[in-house]
Amino acid sequence: MLDPIELLAREDKWYLGCGDGVVFAPLFPQWLNAPGFWDEATFYQYSVGPLFTVSFLDHEGSELPCTLTERRWTPAELTCRYHLGRGDIEATEVRTVQPGGVFASEWRLHANVPMSLHAVAWTVQDTDLLHADMPHWDGAALGFVRELQDRRNVPLRLRLELTSLGGVTSWSASYSERTAVRPSWDLAPFADHWRQETLPSRVRPAEERDGLLYAAVHRALPRGVTDLQVTFALRLTPDEAASATGVRSRAYTPRTTAAVVAGVATLGGASRRRWHEMLDLAPRFTCSDPYFERCYWHRWYGLWLNAIAPGAGMYRFPATCQGIGPFHQPIVASGPCHVRELRWLADAELARGVFRTAFANQRADGWIPGRIYFNHVTDTEFYHADWGGAFQALESVAPDERFAREIYPSLARYAAWLLQSRDAKEMGMIDVADPREVGEEFTSRFLPVDPNADRYGWDTRLQLKAIDATTYAYSLMRVLVVLAAREDDPNEAKAWRRAAERIARAVRERMWDQRAEIFFDVNPQTGERTGVRSAVGFYPYGTDLAQDVHASGLERTLLDPALFWTTYPVPSAPLSDHHFSGAAEWKGKRRNVPRNGRVWPVTNSHVVDALGRWATDRPKLRQATVHLLRRFIHMMFFDGHAERPNCFEHYNPFTGAPSSYRGIDDNQHSWVADLILKYVCGIRPDDAGITVDPFPFEIDMADVSGVHVAGHTIAVRREGEEYDVDIDGERQHKKVGEALRVDW
Repeated sequence: MLDPIELLAREDKWYLGCGDGVVFAPLFPQWLNAPGFWDEATFYQYSVGPLFTVSFLDHEGSELPCTLTERRWTPAELTCRYHLGRGDIEATEVRTVQPGGVFASEWRLHANVPMSLHAVAWTVQDTDLLHADMPHWDGAALGFVRELQDRRNVPLRLRLELTSLGGVTSWSASYSERTAVRPSWDLAPFADHWRQETLPSRVRPAEERDGLLYAAVHRALPRGVTDLQVTFALRLTPDEAASATGVRSRAYTPRTTAAVVAGVATLGGASRRRWHEMLDLAPRFTCSDPYFERCYWHRWYGLWLNAIAPGAGMYRFPATCQGIGPFHQPIVASGPCHVRELRWLADAELARGVFRTAFANQRADGWIPGRIYFNHVTDTEFYHADWGGAFQALESVAPDERFAREIYPSLARYAAWLLQSRDAKEMGMIDVADPREVGEEFTSRFLPVDPNADRYGWDTRLQLKAIDATTYAYSLMRVLVVLAAREDDPNEAKAWRRAAERIARAVRERMWDQRAEIFFDVNPQTGERTGVRSAVGFYPYGTDLAQDVHASGLERTLLDPALFWTTYPVPSAPLSDHHFSGAAEWKGKRRNVPRNGRVWPVTNSHVVDALGRWATDRPKLRQATVHLLRRFIHMMFFDGHAERPNCFEHYNPFTGAPSSYRGIDDNQHSWVADLILKYVCGIRPDDAGITVDPFPFEIDMADVSGVHVAGHTIAVRREGEEYDVDIDGERQHKKVGEALRVDW
């Protein structure tokens, strides 16, 4: 049977986590070849490093050189193999991130002759970043408190506790003037303090503590044996005395950490079991096309890597971060993307948690913050997002009347805020007040209403009736019509219906341009279309806003190689745009978030769904959907290697090269596993039932099982041009091109 953990194994990756909000995912690591975790870790949105390294000594305190010979990654662990000393000792280190912010370095050593060694885990910290005057030894671990600041300059005091599982022989801490902060034993003061095979087990006093703090824990290993084991760990927790989040630090003892193992022989084994449990919640998918298969499981790995367990800080509910580094917090813009994927899990509570987390900090007027940090929110960051479409998607797979009643008031307040603050004149189109609100700082879209639009940052200085924000609002109003009717509130339902109809008229009459065959943004000052083409102009096709009269926008505009149908479709701006750049440049400078020609996975997710919606009886669009999804998935692999999937923010539309210069892989601002289930496997649920209709991908086999839709269990197996559908144990046989429709 397929093992997703082994399927994703590779040598060039290093991200580690356990689904609770704490990860080891440095953007540009420098010390992966050194034992332990010397590059920075991420505690929710806070970056902290270095953590610790490990050195092995003889009985005189001399270090045995440690040379890396092999590195292998899976979602569960990073396994490193070394030669110690002159190469006569083979060492294997398994690095894992365990629940509760525990970073573990687990070692097995083997030699052909008996060994006699000491192992030391140690760290160095700049005293300017330390809170307390000196570290504290509590009998089991050596701890100290770091002062951290996030991207919004909000402080957090974080306690770091270093220990050896199974007991510490000795320990040491001392101060030093500044030198290079490197995992190099020859730079540390411990060799000078080594006496009679131990460290002095004290904090060496110093009149001036400004500089660096060196801290170490030592374990004397059994003598005269050929096989040895030792495990070091460092735990990160908010400082008990300073934390305002209610997260309390518990006593850190070897027994506490060993409890994580729960009967598994090693921490590495515990991590594997945990990752299997998480990945087993997803529908089981195998495919003869290795790109589809690995992309599918890579997406589930990424969602769990960036997951947040409930109960810490401001996170009362489970949620998912958009990605690593600066995106390691729940972000409203990507929330609906996560819902579309997470709805397929055997337990949809994580998908519902995304909703609950986003709306937990909603203001009385209905506005919601754009980012939910571990310990705060801001009143400036705001993102438009397709919450209506996400709710429809969730309801079609995992309907829950109690949740619908729970979330309706929040969605209604948000919709009211949109209508009152972003369409005060009832034009039926929604304002974007800053390019950042739709993640498009560098694009031609906003220049017709303000030539300086690319210079702002959460300034809300401009006003553009935006087609993407308006499409999101329409989907939301349509959902509220249904939810208000369920609440037996006909007046509310009528009000939401009027709002939806007003938006539909405006989109069809004022935003659609028959000559250009695309939907445009509108300048609210003139009431005229801006005339700037953008890939978001295809978003209405994902809803019933687009009608038969608008079909040419897909059939000609989208599929035109002179506009949007590039080698790797779909660029965010057409090739005809004056500011178009496939190289991520805007006005001569490479940017982090260019929307003037790069291919963005989130945009492609929208467009694939738009094409798929229109492809039922249009063979040309059916083939276009197949082509786009295949190219989309192939784009997200380094150099076309099927063993190296990725998901960056954006890509080159001609070469498919990712935005590696940002260092942010595994970005979850899109939906991909969802598209594979809907179009490769053909499982497309809706409000009334389900359609099973695999698209004509050239594959020999695709098999999915364990799909749960509205209380029914579904499996689909395709072989060549035929497929079988099993719904609740009843099987039907079809040919590709023949759809099976079941109404619940």
